[in-house]
Amino acid sequence: MLKGKTALVTGASRGIGRAIALELARQGADIALLYAGNTEAAASAAEEVRSLGARAEVFQCDVSDHDAVKTAVSAALAAFGGLDILVNNAGITRDGLLLTMKEADYDAVLDTNLKGAYNTIRHVAPHFVKRRGGRIINISSVAGLIGNAGQANYAAAKAGLIGLTKSAARELASRGITVNAVAPGFIATDMTEKLPDAAKGALLSAIPLKRMGTAQEVASLVAFLAGPGAAYITGTVVRVDGGLAM
Repeated sequence: MLKGKTALVTGASRGIGRAIALELARQGADIALLYAGNTEAAASAAEEVRSLGARAEVFQCDVSDHDAVKTAVSAALAAFGGLDILVNNAGITRDGLLLTMKEADYDAVLDTNLKGAYNTIRHVAPHFVKRRGGRIINISSVAGLIGNAGQANYAAAKAGLIGLTKSAARELASRGITVNAVAPGFIATDMTEKLPDAAKGALLSAIPLKRMGTAQEVASLVAFLAGPGAAYITGTVVRVDGGLAM
């Protein structure tokens, strides 16, 4: 379905980002994996992509750094000769109650989760405009739709990402570029695995489907939005949350 396409995926070394990179590879796309610091995990993810018959190259980059993103995107374009899909998945958490949250923790989350997506779109979109086509998929969160206590910074960044998605969709539609957001709910990852059993139980009771989602379920939706069947979908936010935010 994506044969002959190349996708740049940020935060691709683990969790949802890794699952997305692998699913796009299964669909036939070559993958440029951007990662922040875990070189071993990035190399492992790249090898897994290659085992699926796709090409993979890794690029270390702090997405909050505008110039570093420009350099990484230029390197990816040079390596692959072009890009067709951008998936903004890179994100961090610095949880804490709003009344005691440190300014540095608020800024770090906004810089990575929101400004990071701006940086990649800013440097990839001109290439898409020249090619008169491309797919941009931003990984938001249900926290950006309904908020979450203890995550004011994260929720603000993810809500901002939705606004960025809709604005970019309006600006880029005339060039054949679609821009959509995916809003996962509680997904089983290394991060959620560390939660105490009592906290997990409380989360599950709030989810109508009574289970956490999987990274693969998020990845499957991203692959659809990147594929030909989603050519007439832009500016939308699709939840993958078991009904949590309905």
